[in-house]
Amino acid sequence: MRLRIDLAYDGGNFHGWAKQPGLRTVQGEMETALHRILSVPDDDSQQPLRLVVAGRTDTGVHASHQVCHLDVQAETLAGCIGHMDMPAIEALMRRLRHFLPDDITIHAISEAPEGFDARFSALERTYVFRIADGAYAPDPRLRGFVLSLDGELDTDAMNQASAMMLGLHDFGSFATPNPGGTTIREVKTACWRRVITRPLIDEEARGHYCTPAIESGLVCFTIVADAFAHNMVRSLVGACVQVGLGKRSLDWFAGKMAQPVREGSTGPIAPHGLTLEHIAYPPDEELGVRAERIRARRTLP
Repeated sequence: MRLRIDLAYDGGNFHGWAKQPGLRTVQGEMETALHRILSVPDDDSQQPLRLVVAGRTDTGVHASHQVCHLDVQAETLAGCIGHMDMPAIEALMRRLRHFLPDDITIHAISEAPEGFDARFSALERTYVFRIADGAYAPDPRLRGFVLSLDGELDTDAMNQASAMMLGLHDFGSFATPNPGGTTIREVKTACWRRVITRPLIDEEARGHYCTPAIESGLVCFTIVADAFAHNMVRSLVGACVQVGLGKRSLDWFAGKMAQPVREGSTGPIAPHGLTLEHIAYPPDEELGVRAERIRARRTLP
């Protein structure tokens, strides 16, 4: 049977999602936990317990909502019930929550619908990059997931740059393709917003002091696309920041969009400001068709 696993993690102490020998990764921690809980040897070729993920996050990148799937035999899954009087999937979720380190959280585990593929069935991914610029003193409590910058960002100029991302483009200036893949992606939303200083509670209840929401004053970039190539979001953010600080022009950014060639001036910005926020999927009856369509190599019209 196939299980859908919804999870979150603080990426600060991980070398990304993908399992790598000798390095701490999210996939590595998850698969180690699954092998122990389900009593399957690590080298079992019949049940490798390999996770397929919706979006492979880089070193230092966080996820407030990631999705992966796991194929497992029903009798193996049933073995994790033990003394607990509950369905096997619920037992697995409870044991995983107990076993995993505190920088990984399991939101939910469910039996996946027919045709579901965590990676290829996804309609879109949403990322948010959070920045504390010179307009506001950075809150040190946020340093793990907010990038601090000197200088005040011009969000109007940055939004003019991000508007150029919308639609189907080759993002070769800002990303590297996977083997056999391309850097062609469709961006559906891309915008910069400074979060207004807003109170946590209503004026009538707060008395003489306005307790601000913790994101107040941050500059946040939200981008939604059908998929993302390696380093694409961080490189787009880095280019927008150069425009927002007045170090690069909008014409320069337009040129990078028009000529999809990597040449060194659009490298990725620091990873810790980036969080994968959401994965969207089509209705259950469309999952298989979506997966087959996305497996095809992309081209521009």
